[in-house]
Amino acid sequence: MSAPTATAPAVSSPAWLTASRAGWAGILLGALAFFVALPPLLVRSPVPTILLGLLALGAGAFTVRGGEKRLGWGAVAAGVVGIAGGYAATQSGVGNLERVVVWSALFAAAFRFATPLIFAALGGLFSERSGVVNIGLEGMMLMGAFFAVWGAEVTGSWLLGLIVGMASGGVLALVHAFFAITLRADQIVSGFSLNLLALGITGYFYIDIYGTQGTPDNISRVPDVTLPGIESIPFIGDIFGQMGLLVWLGLLAVLLTWIVVFRTPLGLRLRSAGENPLAAETAGLSVVRTRYLAVFTSGLLAAAGGAYLSIGFVGSFTQNMTSGRGFIALAVLICGRWRPGLALLIALLFGFSSSVAQRLPAFSPSAATLFQALPYVLTLIVVAGVIGRSIPPAALGRPLER
Repeated sequence: MSAPTATAPAVSSPAWLTASRAGWAGILLGALAFFVALPPLLVRSPVPTILLGLLALGAGAFTVRGGEKRLGWGAVAAGVVGIAGGYAATQSGVGNLERVVVWSALFAAAFRFATPLIFAALGGLFSERSGVVNIGLEGMMLMGAFFAVWGAEVTGSWLLGLIVGMASGGVLALVHAFFAITLRADQIVSGFSLNLLALGITGYFYIDIYGTQGTPDNISRVPDVTLPGIESIPFIGDIFGQMGLLVWLGLLAVLLTWIVVFRTPLGLRLRSAGENPLAAETAGLSVVRTRYLAVFTSGLLAAAGGAYLSIGFVGSFTQNMTSGRGFIALAVLICGRWRPGLALLIALLFGFSSSVAQRLPAFSPSAATLFQALPYVLTLIVVAGVIGRSIPPAALGRPLER
């Protein structure tokens, strides 16, 4: 009889080292690998960047083996990007880096770029939480942008211009509600048609009213808000010390949307209309009225985002000035899983990458057009690698059938 063979004890990782924690640590290490080569640290040797990137790759591999594949591959991607970006930064001139990477200016610009997306995404949240797909956010933003300028010029008040712009978006939203809810038309076709309608309406009135001269230069604009106590604080004051009023209102709208949708009876009725409308009607809720109100609110908020572009940011209107931001806001909403807080983070990510892309031509003016793709590429990597699949409201896009 042969002697029993000894088996080696299984090696287990410490209790605190879970796959999820390792994945997030890998993403952080990948970001750090890039950061050490940028101002204010400006480490000129590529060795720290490479070591941190390799640690990120190792953490990603550990996470993949632990079963968290999406998060693990996200950490791997962060490690690769960190090594590539950090190495490129060490080979760049210090002057260019200090001119491009001004963190306070980048974060301040991120809020400005994100604000129209925040308003439109919150508008889409109300509509889609009630069960109505709103592809028409682009058109509602465009209506808000034009009629806010026109209203501000006619009345001489940016506030009245903002109200006129939001009202125009609300009217267009009611058209969408009529087709999608009352007539039970295809909601995607209805929303897309309204985008074309808004493009035609704003283009016609722009030429008819302003001709080839364009909008006047002295249109009343939304003022900036200066915070005296914050303005003098280094770095924080550069970001928040002086921001547009609509930027603050956008951040406030995120908080109010979360309270209304998830902490009030009105929000419960809204979500029940989007999850199980038949059960909601059985309980005595008017799903049609709820959806009409939600879509109308969606138009008001999306138009506020368009008004920010015209009378809060640029100070004028040009044809098709939204340039697809309504579709980007819809992507922000979906990536944010129809939750206001997460949608805010995705919008800020897009805004930050947009502010970086705006400064990158300092390295290569000939590649300026290519740099404009950075926000879309970075957002796609983060969403596909970390956030993953979003589950919409159960009744989204389905007309009410009794």
